[in-house]
Amino acid sequence: MQKTLLTGKLHQARVTHAELNYEGSCAIDQDFLDQSGILEYEKIEIYNIETGGRFSTYAICGERGSKVISVNGVAARMVAVGDRVIICAYASMSEAEIATHKPNLVYLDADNNIVRTSKDVPIQVA
Repeated sequence: MQKTLLTGKLHQARVTHAELNYEGSCAIDQDFLDQSGILEYEKIEIYNIETGGRFSTYAICGERGSKVISVNGVAARMVAVGDRVIICAYASMSEAEIATHKPNLVYLDADNNIVRTSKDVPIQVA
């Protein structure tokens, strides 16, 4: 049996560009891709913290060190520059893979600086 698990996440990234007339996709700083393990052309889910909107597209490489998060094409209508978003990638895994899997979590500040990385989602307490 295969199950779908989180593999990489950019938490609270700020949208720097919304380019309606671009072919499509989401350009992400190469440093962020490296840290999160998200690959160029990989399907990603984007969750807009400001609006609650959720949509999918694919990642493309943005200039390394630019801190760019550019939502392009039709998806540009789903965000505004400055919106906080969560960008996630998932993969189907076997039970054997699941047993040792840990996602790559990247936490960003308001200026898209990486403030920390982790392999564990904090336990939610009541």
